[in-house]
Amino acid sequence: MKMRVVDPVQYVKGVGPQRAAQFRKLGIETVGDLLYHFPRRYEDRRTCSAAAARHGDTVCLEGVVLAGQELKPRRGLTITKLAVHDGTAPFYAVWFNQPYILRQLRPGVRVAVAGKVDRSFGRVEIQVTEWEPAGENMLNTGRIVPVYAATEKLPQKVVRGAVQAALEAAGEGLQEFLPPVVLRRQALVELPVALRQVHFPASLAEAEAARRRFIFEELFLLQVALARRRATVNRTVKPFRHGPDGRLLAALRGTLPFRLTSAQERAWRQVAEDMQRPEPMQRLLQGDVGCGKTIVSVMALVKAQEGGLQGALMAPTEILAEQHYLKLQDILAPLGLKPYLLTGSLDQETRRASLEAIATGAAGIVVGTHALIQEEVRFARLGLVVIDEQHRFGVRQRAMLQEKGITADLLVMTATPIPRTLALTLYGDLDISIIDEMPPGRQPVETFYVPPQGLERLYERVRKEVARGHQVYVVCPLIEESEQLQSHAATELAAYLSDRVFSSCRVGLLHGRMRPDAREEVMDAFRRGVIDILVTTTVIEVGVDVPNATGIVILDAERFGLAQLHQLRGRVGRGHARSWCALVGAPKTPEAKARLRALVATSDGFQLAEEDLRLRGPGEFFGVRQSGLPEFKIADLVRDVKLLEAAREEARRLLDADPDLQHQENAPLRTAIEARFGFTATRLGIS
Repeated sequence: MKMRVVDPVQYVKGVGPQRAAQFRKLGIETVGDLLYHFPRRYEDRRTCSAAAARHGDTVCLEGVVLAGQELKPRRGLTITKLAVHDGTAPFYAVWFNQPYILRQLRPGVRVAVAGKVDRSFGRVEIQVTEWEPAGENMLNTGRIVPVYAATEKLPQKVVRGAVQAALEAAGEGLQEFLPPVVLRRQALVELPVALRQVHFPASLAEAEAARRRFIFEELFLLQVALARRRATVNRTVKPFRHGPDGRLLAALRGTLPFRLTSAQERAWRQVAEDMQRPEPMQRLLQGDVGCGKTIVSVMALVKAQEGGLQGALMAPTEILAEQHYLKLQDILAPLGLKPYLLTGSLDQETRRASLEAIATGAAGIVVGTHALIQEEVRFARLGLVVIDEQHRFGVRQRAMLQEKGITADLLVMTATPIPRTLALTLYGDLDISIIDEMPPGRQPVETFYVPPQGLERLYERVRKEVARGHQVYVVCPLIEESEQLQSHAATELAAYLSDRVFSSCRVGLLHGRMRPDAREEVMDAFRRGVIDILVTTTVIEVGVDVPNATGIVILDAERFGLAQLHQLRGRVGRGHARSWCALVGAPKTPEAKARLRALVATSDGFQLAEEDLRLRGPGEFFGVRQSGLPEFKIADLVRDVKLLEAAREEARRLLDADPDLQHQENAPLRTAIEARFGFTATRLGIS
């Protein structure tokens, strides 16, 4: 029976409703999903001879069954042993607790078995892991065998059989959607052949060629989608135009207690020029912790308001949104401008007033969290969207916020530098500005490792820091499974440190489960110097700015990623006093040790970002779920960087020739992109 890729997997031969339910647990619902369920690895089970089989090797042997016996050495254990001859030597195939084997494999039957060789007793025994009757169409033995992600109720044998059935039913009818010219230039295997070779290759070289095709395919589809979105935006004309820098911006510069660095000036010129162009700005602003990205975004917000438009600044947490709001109040007050705050925890009256000001246009600059993208929020003249710490939001939220304006300018800021491959993947549709210079006077942060037995000496250093009139953060161990557990641990640690360790100091507590007004009260007390030591979870990871805080203790530092540790370290060294960061822990894995060594060795966020990506891979670098990073089935952004660059170049060439994918030969590609990206296809300008 011929099948289509959209048909439910339960109708594949040998699957049925019960196994379909198990396949769903692996994210496989259709024939297409099954065909794109690629092997995680391969085992070379091409047959060798019994005479040549070495002790301890995992091999595949094929021969004729001579005799069989069943042994029961103890209760609950049955050993089935078959004597088999492959033409070079006899061997014994052994199964445990599978007595039915004797009924299925009688003398004279040819069988292929795979397993580990034991020559301990002067004869060849093989402990069988998989077997099947020998013949022409063997899937599990006698060949290079695919090994899939599977489950206890969905063993490898079943997955292989289902994939084989799907290939027979639908594989040959699949239409190639990569353009012929791309296939030729990149020397890629065509789709129907690649599917058969990736699942059941005749050689490891064949498997590698097929995998290369699917890696390129994933990266190419994404790059075409991003480039298509960028092209669509570039053809859009804004219904408004920002004029040259005016009186308000000049006044803002005059009130700043510092001069912009040359890198900040360069970034601002790029932003200002984009805002004055007819097409909407699509720009990523990135730089190291403390390089001064925020002031560039404030200048953009003031420029928008000066032109009679609204600007929205969206932050990933309420703490950061509130901090931006307070900072903007201070910066804008001398200009006679007032920012508005919109977060989920505002009281009804304040919320209603903010919503009304946004809707009438009275609110020129609005700061908020994801509350800004809720349905009830209506902007009168939204001209600029600034998203801080973009990787906490994801593509979908970014698009929803933009849609609230007619065609708003977009400026994205990231907390820490992003490796080039991730920038191409997450922000391939954006221009990039880099602030690669720190403001004068910023002191480098001394970073050092402290083993658990060195805690008492470290605590003495904290006491001395407080005695000098400075403040210190103590960051609790990361408990990823539960914010509730994390908050509980922070509460217990604060009580212990306050009572037993720092009884002469004023110890405060901050965690994510506190009421927003209570959190703000604690942060305000810390800013004013009323709290000496702040015990906190990672809620202070991003953006929190207290210049008098000169020390940070990070407990169980090995649990954190490099980017997160660098971000936490960035909470100190924001004033003119020397600052330090203590990494407390007992790293056990080579990766954890490498992370801590890297942080001690350098304060260069760009270098650390590349190292973090190398050590942890892209999925963990941001956390795929909240990042908007595509969940690649087969591509790896660290390993496949050259293919990513090739895919990006091919996407550019394709769209130079056919910007709207209207040519007949590109229709299958357009359909494939729409199918692959689902919801985001409309926002990528391709549907």
